[in-house]
Amino acid sequence: MPSQKNQALPNSETKALKIRKKGSLTQDWVGNLFSFPALFVMVAMVVYPLIYGIVISFYNTNLINRFEFVGLRYYGRLLTDMTFYKSILLTVWFTVVTVAGRAVLALLFSSILVKDNMPCKKLFRSILVLPWFFPDVVIGIVWKWLFNTNYGLFNFILQSLHIIDQPIEWLSNPSTAMWAVIVASIWKGFPFMMVMLMAALQTVPKDLYEAAELDGCNSFKQFQHVTFPGIMPVFSTTMMLEIMWCFKHFTMIWNLTKGGPVDATRVVSIDIYKTGFEYMRFGESSTRAVIVFVIIIAFTLLQKFLQRKKD
Repeated sequence: MPSQKNQALPNSETKALKIRKKGSLTQDWVGNLFSFPALFVMVAMVVYPLIYGIVISFYNTNLINRFEFVGLRYYGRLLTDMTFYKSILLTVWFTVVTVAGRAVLALLFSSILVKDNMPCKKLFRSILVLPWFFPDVVIGIVWKWLFNTNYGLFNFILQSLHIIDQPIEWLSNPSTAMWAVIVASIWKGFPFMMVMLMAALQTVPKDLYEAAELDGCNSFKQFQHVTFPGIMPVFSTTMMLEIMWCFKHFTMIWNLTKGGPVDATRVVSIDIYKTGFEYMRFGESSTRAVIVFVIIIAFTLLQKFLQRKKD
């Protein structure tokens, strides 16, 4: 029985309403059909591996024909595994220094490249963004050559300037290996943050700078009270992304040192990989990965909580 609202409408309007409803349903069905491939890929490449990784953390398995249920044994063993704790601390150290270095370079270059009187801005922007476009494997090979003890560019320059007498073993010395990895990681990752900050800086109203200048604020005061508050939302979000990426960073470190020498660069991602694919302890490796996943989720929730509290 038609509703009173439809009865009050003329026949032509009632027909038009039915056609619109039918068209809306058809569009929804077609939209869902076109989104199904993307949904399938996401489930196959993200959701399924995540769930499977959590499941096998409760098994002693070779991933082929042995699935021995061990419950929480690996999680309990992990509580007393000093190698894992060391890798976590090393990862935190790597993340803090790398993200700080990227932030400093990104703030410096983005502040310079947004100036109106900067000559050849487009050229310098293109050059500085280049490291972000190259794959980590390529960057790792290049920096491994630069750090090479016998024919590396860094040792050649330092010896030519008579700063050092003997070549430095950048990647073979435990005291310098992590710093070498950090320098390469900073160079590879700072362009992303630089681009984000450049976009944020261009949204800060110029009237605020003029008002600050009239109030007698110098460049540092303008940055403190105008620039930084204006880019803070983008800066905090970018920092969160950088921290998560660096915490699970693998490719660059593996290409340069493979976690050595003497585990000097054995961050948690390297520890997970070696436990699973070198020692063939897939259950323990998955346990480590689950703990790292929980740490990243906890950090994300904490960051969102602090952001909401600040807003």
